[in-house]
Parts: sequence; structure tokens; C-alpha cells
Amino acid sequence: MDEPHKEKNIQHGIRWLVAEERFFWQAAGSMHLRRYQQEVAEAVIDSVLRELGLSIVVMFPRQSGKNELQAQLEAYFLVLFNRVGGNMVKVSPTWKPQSINAMQRLERVLKRNRVTARHWSKESGYIYRLGAARMIFLSGAPESHIVGATADLLLEVDEAQSVRADKFDRDIAPMAASTNATRVFWGTAWTADTLLARELRAARRAEQADGLRRCFVISAEQVGSEVPAYRRFVEAQVARLGRQNPMVKTQYFSEELDAEGGMFPPQRAALMQGTHARLRAPRPGWQYALLLDVAGEDEGQNGLENPLRDLTALTVVEIDPTGGGEGFAAHTYRAVDRKQWIGVKHTALYAELLALARHWQAVQVVVDATGVGAGLASFLERALPGRVTRFVFSAASKSRLGWDFLSVVETGRWQEYAPQGADAEQEAFFRQLAYCKMDVQPGAERRMRWGVPDGARDPATGERLHDDLIISAALCALLDGMALTSNGPALVIPAADPLEELDYGF
Repeated sequence: MDEPHKEKNIQHGIRWLVAEERFFWQAAGSMHLRRYQQEVAEAVIDSVLRELGLSIVVMFPRQSGKNELQAQLEAYFLVLFNRVGGNMVKVSPTWKPQSINAMQRLERVLKRNRVTARHWSKESGYIYRLGAARMIFLSGAPESHIVGATADLLLEVDEAQSVRADKFDRDIAPMAASTNATRVFWGTAWTADTLLARELRAARRAEQADGLRRCFVISAEQVGSEVPAYRRFVEAQVARLGRQNPMVKTQYFSEELDAEGGMFPPQRAALMQGTHARLRAPRPGWQYALLLDVAGEDEGQNGLENPLRDLTALTVVEIDPTGGGEGFAAHTYRAVDRKQWIGVKHTALYAELLALARHWQAVQVVVDATGVGAGLASFLERALPGRVTRFVFSAASKSRLGWDFLSVVETGRWQEYAPQGADAEQEAFFRQLAYCKMDVQPGAERRMRWGVPDGARDPATGERLHDDLIISAALCALLDGMALTSNGPALVIPAADPLEELDYGF
């Protein structure tokens, strides 16, 4: 294609996408491309039509129009190349639901566009054809067999932070090797060891070398400046979860996380310090809950979780129901007392816990019911009907608990008492915080392993470090959203199944 003809097509393509409302559709109605979307569209069109073969990285916040922009670009290229032909390939981390969702978005665009509505067809269940141009959808799951497809116009990797880098290098990258097709990596920020992060670093180096823009890292502020409703939504998320919450940082502000690091750095630990005094008895008019981590449970098989714990830890919290923002049922938790037991038989422990529950007039007792803890939980349920919530540890449930506890901490809803003089229990709690690690796993589940590493010892004393007090405190997250009852006989409050895989909704 000669240069004047290429330039004409480039300008036509940009006008086609930007100037006419009917070619940009979202569920809320038709609209022009937003400024940050237009910049991406221009760069991709320019690279494809000039045959530059760039690797472009697009990092958008959640729910800011990434997927709709993809579908509009795909429809445009199908129209533009319908006579001369060419293949585009789009790889998603999974076939169901991600590839299927991507196909449905393209179908909606093709059906609504009067230029394409009657001319496109679908082949083999995953190929969209308009004339001689084809759009092919594939799964990038580790077990998928996708070798052999060729992308001579465009290769897209959607949610690239969830596609394994070795899978891309082995099976996906060769699809564009012989044609030098433009590659676009779409996604949201996660950790620095993902495929998306790797390609972002490479694209930045290439930008510095030749001055061609390849990186489009958009934050919630940029989206919110054009979409007031989005700004209000993100403000509500920040109020609910905290600005430094890992989910908020990555999903809305496009900030990467360290894959491994301290879970409670000094600034986060400082958020947890309150000004109230330690209590030995309940204050009139306030509600209290007991949070119990039971000794001896095997909470996992990885190196960060400690299956050889020999301490049972109890945290008593005073509950302030005014901790949530508008429309968000949450509480503020003031730690007012804590206790640890070493090597105590569960029969004796049960009697003491029952006495403490009655002493504090506890409206809820949250119990680690993993393994042998199930028996202790059953005894407490019989004695305190409707006031016991079980929690069973698994890799999935502990990950969710960690994320939920971080949200409590980041929004200032966990408050430690101010010790008066030496306080061995609180000193142990903050020492555990200092040594607690988090390991964020790649993949769509956003699985987090967390805890004090097995075998860790206090460098000052040489004593073995535990994480029982942290885990006990984290159980407060199960109280969020509960309509807590009075101190009398309580109604049964059903707890969510802790083994269920939960969707964070980001």
C-alpha cells in the first residue's frame, strides 16, 4: 500500500471511530470516544495501517471502557480489511467467561452498526468474518491448545496480567512473528511479575529509544475528569476500602504491587493505633465480640502460612456501628483486650471462653473452626445459640480474609488500645505485624498468601514468631455487614460459606 493511500486510510479510520456517535455504543447509550480512549484508538490504528508492528500496552481502570473500545477497534478493522483480507487474533485468560464475553461484545457492535449489520458472519463458533477479514478468539489458559493461528494484522492479549508469560512466549507470541503484526496488551495493574508489567517495561524502553508512544496507563482521575459518575463511584470505593488498599491501587489507579512484601508496613501499622484504653470489662451501652484463632490447625501447605502453631489467641473488640460510609454497612472495631493460651486442653479452654463471652456480654463469637477447632465451635454454638460464627481456613478463604482485613485497616476501622506501661500482648501483636508477609499470586483469582513465615524468629530474643494475634484480629471482617443483635438470646445469623470462591467485583 503506497504512503498517501495509507495516510488516507489512517485519517479515515480515526474519523470513523471518533466523529460519529453510532460507532461507539455502551450500555448507557451512544457517546463519543472519550479523550483517553481516542488516544489509544489512534495509536493502534496508526501502527496497524503503517505496518509498524508496535507492542502497545493499554492499562485502564476497571469499568472505564476498555472492552467496548476493543470491540469498536475490531469492528473497524473488519470493515477496513474486508476486501484485502487479513487475520486478527484476540487471546483472553479463559474461554469461559472471558473469550465468550469478548465475542458477545463484538457481536453487539456489529449488529448495531448499519455498515456491518448485514454483512458479518460467524464460523466454527469463534471466528468472525466480514468479507475476507477475520477476527479469531482464543483462550490463553495454560492448558489450551492454540498453536498454529496466525495474526497478520493485529494480535490482542486481553487481561494480560492474568495470562502466564511462559504461555505467551511459547504459544501466543509466534502468532505475530512471521508478519510483525501489531500487538496490544490490555489489562489492569497487578504485580510487577505479570506479563502485562513485563510488556509495559519493554514498551517504555522502546518509547525512549524512538519516541513513538506505546504506553497508555490511565488512572481513575483521568476517567473521572471526563465521567463525573465514575469519579463518584471511585470516591465511594476509596471511602469503603481505603486509598492504599491493594485492590484500589491496582484496579482504579493503575499502580503495581510488589508481588511479595510486608503486609503491614509502618504506615499501615500506624493506621491501626487508637487512643482508647485497654478494658477489663464492658462499658454500658456498647457491643462486644470475641475473635478466636484456635491452636493446632493446618491452614495451608505453603511457606507463608504456619501449620505448626501452638497458641490460641483471643481478641475482644468493642463495636462501633458508625464506621461505614453512606450506603455501606460496616463497623469500627476497637481492640480492648486480648489473651493467649499455650497447650490448654479444649475442655478447659471451652469453659474459660464461655465465661469470657458472658463476662463481655458478647453479641458474636467468631471462631476458627478448622480441624479440631470445629469441636470447640460446636460446644460454643450449643451454649451461645445464634451468637457463634464459624470460619474454616482454606487457601481461598484465608486469601479473602486477608483482603477484607486490609480494607478494615485501610479505612481506619481497626483501632488498637493505647497501652499504659508494659503490655506483653500488644507488643507481641505489633511484632507479628512487623514480620507478617504477603505473597500475591498471578491469575484472575488474585489469591493472596499471608502470614508470618514458618520458622521466623525474633532477631532480638531468638524466640519463634507467630501470627495468631493477627489472624484473630482479622476475623473481625466476618462481622462487617452483620445486623448485630442485643446481648440477650440472639437470632441465628448465617455466615457466608468460607470455602466458596468469591468474586471481588473489580
